[in-house]
Amino acid sequence: MGEETRKGVRELSPLDIYMLLPKTNCGKCGEKNCMAFAAKVVNREIPIELCTPLVEEEQYKSEYAKLKEILAPAVKEIVIGVGENSIKVGGKLVMYRHEFTYYNPTPIAIDVTDEMPESELMERVKRVEGFTYNYIGRTLKLDMIAIRSTSNDPSKFRYTVEKVAGATRLPLILCTFNPDVMKSALEVIYNRRPLIYAANRNNWRQMAELALMYNCPLAVFGQGDLNLLSSLVKTLLEYGVEDLLLDPGTFPNDGLSETITNFTMIRRNACKGGDRLMGFPLIGVPMTVWLKKDAPKEVLQWKEAYLAAILIARYADLLIMHSLEGWVLLPNVILRFNIYTDPRKPVSVEPGLRIFGSPDENSPVMFTTNYALTYFTVESDIKSANIDCYLIVVDTGGISVESSVAGRILTAQTVADAIKKSGIEEKVKHRYLIIPGLAARLSGEIEELTGWRVLVGPRDSSGIPAFLKERWPPKE
Repeated sequence: MGEETRKGVRELSPLDIYMLLPKTNCGKCGEKNCMAFAAKVVNREIPIELCTPLVEEEQYKSEYAKLKEILAPAVKEIVIGVGENSIKVGGKLVMYRHEFTYYNPTPIAIDVTDEMPESELMERVKRVEGFTYNYIGRTLKLDMIAIRSTSNDPSKFRYTVEKVAGATRLPLILCTFNPDVMKSALEVIYNRRPLIYAANRNNWRQMAELALMYNCPLAVFGQGDLNLLSSLVKTLLEYGVEDLLLDPGTFPNDGLSETITNFTMIRRNACKGGDRLMGFPLIGVPMTVWLKKDAPKEVLQWKEAYLAAILIARYADLLIMHSLEGWVLLPNVILRFNIYTDPRKPVSVEPGLRIFGSPDENSPVMFTTNYALTYFTVESDIKSANIDCYLIVVDTGGISVESSVAGRILTAQTVADAIKKSGIEEKVKHRYLIIPGLAARLSGEIEELTGWRVLVGPRDSSGIPAFLKERWPPKE
């Protein structure tokens, strides 16, 4: 346990923030008054720096410093890379997602080595950059390249790092325990601010010197020993290295329970125990499954896939992986996306009118809600059937059809308002509206409020093509 503790994010109230603000209600932050500003700061909706008098005026210097301290996340935010290609890791405020939003989704790095043939090396980098998947309107990607020195040859590692750096702008991790090998690579790409991996009990002083000399973040490797990890962190902080990441060791197979326990204890100590020595981003290395050479490739890929999923769910802030197979990576990038959405704000799309194909004045008009999963499912079914139609996306705050009807968020009035705002009445000469089957109970009220005739559509959007074939155009 560390000597210092911090006030937990759940203990903070708007009044805690307000008491340290100028309390002039100047409005420069865009809020009506300082209390309204304080409420948004506590919820992490806006940064404290928007209070310009607090930041710029000398008389508030002490208050600003106190606010920065009490608002600091339990897990420090570290930047790897530079500019628009940089990645932030850590920055967690709480241990459990239901307590508050998780920030900075776990980046996934794919490894290459300095003993790979150059053609294989470049192809692997290309595949990392080319991995994309569209999921409910968001493009999911891989994030980093981890370059490992398996040769332990400074010149060979330097050459490989130069080749990779020239082929991609993705942030880089340099992996070797040999300070001389690490230095040879940092000399040529330190301006990319790579992550130095890693300092251990034997090389910490030399790695610390490199981190300070080249202003790069440093990973600390504890190999399953949390006391050693804590001791190394304390020593490195006293040495002047502040941007640290922690690798407590990833042990597959028989060591899996120990791995999960170590990750959990570190995060609990940081978030619940206020241990500042443990308040740094955690590195998980699922690729350690590949150390077992005699197992079939597919088995190792499967083990790496589930180990990555466990580590994403159990507090890893960065992963280093080997497999590039889609079935290994896709479940994990989707899991990551879902864990790192804001639980206070459903994933939604912009409301309004969508036009599919080349509809005319006689084409069908439908509506759905702006819950992202609902919308993109409906969109996919319409596009795959090549339907020419209009779709009104009603704003329900990102809630699905059935839930928003049950909660009286989707009502006849909200549908009527959406019809009027969409301008659809100027685009079609008929007045027939196809509504989701799950909103059937609203049909009578919608007809009364809008003057449109309602056709109750299928409960699932996959039934839209068959429904239109049978019921459109409507028979008078």
